[in-house]
Amino acid sequence: MGKFKSGFVTLIGRPNVGKSTLMNTLTGQKIAITSSKPQTTRNRIQTVYTCERGQVVFLDTPGIHKAKNKLGEYMVSVAERTLKDVDVILWLVEPSTYSGAGEKHIAECLKNTNIPVMLVINKIDTVNKAEILTFIDVYKDVADFAEIIPVSALNGENTDDLMDTIMKYLPEGPCYYDEDTITDQPERQIVAEMIREKALRNLDDEVPHGIAVAIDSMKERRKGNIIDIEATIICERNSHKGIIIGKQGKMLKKIGTEARKDIESLLACQVNLKLWVKVKKDWRNSDFLVKNFGYDKKDIDL
Repeated sequence: MGKFKSGFVTLIGRPNVGKSTLMNTLTGQKIAITSSKPQTTRNRIQTVYTCERGQVVFLDTPGIHKAKNKLGEYMVSVAERTLKDVDVILWLVEPSTYSGAGEKHIAECLKNTNIPVMLVINKIDTVNKAEILTFIDVYKDVADFAEIIPVSALNGENTDDLMDTIMKYLPEGPCYYDEDTITDQPERQIVAEMIREKALRNLDDEVPHGIAVAIDSMKERRKGNIIDIEATIICERNSHKGIIIGKQGKMLKKIGTEARKDIESLLACQVNLKLWVKVKKDWRNSDFLVKNFGYDKKDIDL
């Protein structure tokens, strides 16, 4: 039995390359929300993986992109600041023969780091295996990589190899968290994110970017294993409010039903979920509202 290793590993990459899916797969827990729309992850989320060999604390960051508003600026500063204080950086890319401006920006951010950077080529389940060498060739000179590992976060292909390689680069160290800890996220925040995920998955493209979810109350009933949750979906326009509620409230009901199932498995009890929808015009450009919905610049110092 070797010495116990522990450390912090950050996942970076352009929006939508599968960072949250990979983190969920590596830790075996659904903590980070996933959807096919960009900007799904807004905060830095910590999840913890513990085994006999060691403990890895994963930091899933918002995708690095060109910020268009206050929320975007917050997200990019979270992602870039995370690069400074970790033991390993996982840079996720899609299998492609094209390295664009987003990749160049990330390569610039990594230029002066002496932290080992592993290039993880994700979504290899979507391409012909023979092509993977071509993709490695495109990226290998973009930065000075410690390792290049192709994986499929979705079906778990090669993720064990990735975990073994991460362990190789971690220093010997203590357990930072109890071994049964899986995240530092407060339950209310995970619940809010689960509701937002279902909204992202069900709504038209133009609506999701402009939504946030606030948990108004979360109370356990004295009798019976039931938690009552009231939450508000905040959107930017009246027309969006109509889309979120849907004809005869059908869309809101669908979002609520899907979210309730996930929340019940998270909290391991019955959940009574009530959802409301409110309009706060242009909240993503208001420092106060961005902060109010849980995206606070103070929180991004590691």
